[in-house]
Amino acid sequence: MIERLDHLVFTVASINKTVDFYTRVLGVRHETFGKGRSALVFGQQKFNLHELGKEFEPKARLPTPGAMDLCLITSWPTDKVLAHLAEQGVVVTEGPVKRTGATGPIESLYFRDPDGNLIEVSHYL
Repeated sequence: MIERLDHLVFTVASINKTVDFYTRVLGVRHETFGKGRSALVFGQQKFNLHELGKEFEPKARLPTPGAMDLCLITSWPTDKVLAHLAEQGVVVTEGPVKRTGATGPIESLYFRDPDGNLIEVSHYL
């Protein structure tokens, strides 16, 4: 029945800080839509952003910055991702480590975004 993920909604402390981090560190595209809404776009997916206290309805029951734990797939090899993260001043908290992705084995790096969300960037082996 379900084909793919279209979007997730992140509740963030600061849309500006979130946009800066995700565009600079992860190379996603920032788009605005509707009445001043923001989204981070990549591939066929996007993250819609809600700023804490200014959420759009309907929303999660307990919108909370820093409550996400997500895995993003890259085509870059791990050494290139590590070098880029270092250039951006991002501290890798774990990795590289081998994990299992949705369709097979992956190699992963873990770090946190400005709200403390755990970000895993992986590539398929």
